[in-house]
Amino acid sequence: MTQRSGASKPAIFGDPYQAREEDRIAHLKDVIASVPHVMEILAAIRDLDLPDAWLVSGGLYQTVWNVLTGRALLYGIKDFDVIYFDGQDLSYEAEDDVIRRMNDALPEFADLLEVRNQARVHLWYEQRFGRPYRPLDCSMDALTTYAARTHAVAARLGADGTLDIHAPFGLANLFAMRLVPNFTQQNEETYVEKAKRMKDLWPELEMVPWRQTG
Repeated sequence: MTQRSGASKPAIFGDPYQAREEDRIAHLKDVIASVPHVMEILAAIRDLDLPDAWLVSGGLYQTVWNVLTGRALLYGIKDFDVIYFDGQDLSYEAEDDVIRRMNDALPEFADLLEVRNQARVHLWYEQRFGRPYRPLDCSMDALTTYAARTHAVAARLGADGTLDIHAPFGLANLFAMRLVPNFTQQNEETYVEKAKRMKDLWPELEMVPWRQTG
């Protein structure tokens, strides 16, 4: 992907007391709309007509960071997280079918897509990560469980082409390039691990430590 030159961080959006959240949401929509491959992914999610389906986390906030810092648009992006909520079929087979359909719709991004039914995460999470995970109520409930509040951002594309944004902790930290823990989750290990990786890739980041000193 081409590098975006001349992009600058709108500092005012990074201060929750100097800009309205509505303005931050509008600016995020403008950023997303300017990135063709993100719009392509959002269109594919919409066209598959999955229940409560969103693009979330890294593919969004890391794209914004790349735009803010003038880096290549795919720089540092490990995956594009696609989430949906199908409580009527919790089988692995149903989720696997959705994964295949999404990969078929976006073959050029198949290696970067991470598709998960949020209704069944609690069935496998503890075995994989060693700690329990409560059943979720909807896709957006998942955002409240992320290790960093900064990561909790979601977007989807409506049938009329309009963008819908959800960010339960707001967008100020995203635009400030400030990584802030989600202290409601006992997830320090994951936060520290991800924060180190993020800082290595985007040294401009401010990292709020999990444990406050002084």
